[in-house]
Amino acid sequence: MNNKDFLQIDWTMKKKKTAIKAKHYLYMALLLAVVACGFVYYYFFSSFAACTEKQYVYIDDDDTQDSVFVKLKPWASKHGMVGFTTLARHSSFGERIRAGRYAVVPGESAFTLLRHMKNGVQDPLNITIPEVRTLDRLAAVLGNRLMADSCQFSELFADTCFIDSLGYNRQTLPSLFVPNTYSIYWNVTPKAFVERMVKEHQRFWNNDARKERAAAMNLTENEVATLASIIDEETANNGEKPMIAGMYLNRLRLRNSEYPQGMPLQADPTVKFACGDFTLKRIYHKLLLTDSPYNTYIYPGLPPGPIKIASVAGIDAVLHYVEHDYLYMCAKEDFSGTHNFAKTYSEHLINAAKYVAALNKRGIK
Repeated sequence: MNNKDFLQIDWTMKKKKTAIKAKHYLYMALLLAVVACGFVYYYFFSSFAACTEKQYVYIDDDDTQDSVFVKLKPWASKHGMVGFTTLARHSSFGERIRAGRYAVVPGESAFTLLRHMKNGVQDPLNITIPEVRTLDRLAAVLGNRLMADSCQFSELFADTCFIDSLGYNRQTLPSLFVPNTYSIYWNVTPKAFVERMVKEHQRFWNNDARKERAAAMNLTENEVATLASIIDEETANNGEKPMIAGMYLNRLRLRNSEYPQGMPLQADPTVKFACGDFTLKRIYHKLLLTDSPYNTYIYPGLPPGPIKIASVAGIDAVLHYVEHDYLYMCAKEDFSGTHNFAKTYSEHLINAAKYVAALNKRGIK
């Protein structure tokens, strides 16, 4: 073998060794890339949550990046929390914390959760307007469910300029609220909430020809809600409400020498409202003398506004009242929650005596 052949073999062997080394480096690089991808996926794109059911985190206006971390920690896996905090600290998340109610969903990644929180992508909550008797009670319920506190809602409900701009006053404002369930963002402002209720009120009255029915009865929406609120307080039996509505409408429409302005409604629930005592079991004569525009024993016609947030069943009972000749009613002596109806006052006195006897027998004062 001459020198030339030897050099040729040596060069070939070196070339093979270089190729082998290159393959080793390539395999190592691929392995490192796979490992790196695994780490990235594990910390940033695998499930953030340690919980097995959807949970919610509530972020307030005064929360900071660190306080958000604290609120998330109870629902986070260790690797998910590391991934979230790493992403948050290397992004603009801390510069603008968006208040809201955010869902921690099993299976969703730290990256997805951070993106939702950065963009303010909230999970709305379902909130039901309750059939409460006062606006202060409504404010308390809303303050307990939403980010704004009850004082903020109470202040807005007492803001005469704002209420007037909506076409209401303090007395008629309860008729704005329709007790249905609505999908609401947790951080909605009180003003935005009320404006939403205005739209829902309009939608409610435009459905099922309610507005046309009220106009045909020569009643405003507020008057319908006011009468409905009285009926709601008279009975929880929805089947009887149209009957009671018919009786009260008969009184409102009655015009004669004895009642030139219409027969007073003489509704006991309005006396309770006028007294501010909703626990009363019996209405004694002295309470009937309470001087208040809500006392329908003294002042004829409807009160200046609802005595509670009227139910949908109550409103529809007024709009679909039963036509009859009854002018009086009295709770049945069996305490079933229903009533005995009468056309004349003498018949009514007989029914009233039965009920009073039943109250006395049970020792109800």
